[in-house]
Amino acid sequence: MALKKAKKAELIESYTDALKNSKTAVYVKFKGLPVGETMQLRDSLFGENLHYTVVKKTLWTRATQAVGIRGEAPLVGEEMAVVWGADLLAPARIAYEFQKSHKDQFGILGGIFDGEYKDAKEMLAIATIPPREVLLSQLAYLLKSPMQRLAVGLGQVAAKKA
Repeated sequence: MALKKAKKAELIESYTDALKNSKTAVYVKFKGLPVGETMQLRDSLFGENLHYTVVKKTLWTRATQAVGIRGEAPLVGEEMAVVWGADLLAPARIAYEFQKSHKDQFGILGGIFDGEYKDAKEMLAIATIPPREVLLSQLAYLLKSPMQRLAVGLGQVAAKKA
């Protein structure tokens, strides 16, 4: 059943608002995904203040043109949903985690990251970036390591002289 013109305009407006309020939008395929598992995904996304929306591709394209996304859009040949939110990394990370357990039914097709289109490979690379807390702890370890090695070396020199 075809949508009426007013309903299409309403959808384009909601898609445009979603794009304006988000930093990342991950395009996902969901063919054959049971409703119960879709609800499980929505619940996990809601806990992170993220959203999951099944979109009409032509209307989504019009919304992306209205917002002015840079680059070339990834090709999507099947039905598409969008995981979006204000966090830069969380939509891609959660979609990737869900994809691991639902390989045949759910997958990342590409997306929009910080105002630019990205293909599936680039979105997977973004999804595998560790969370901020992990990166900070890795940085702290890198800063601590040389000092620790110096202290161990000085301790060995002091032990030889004593």
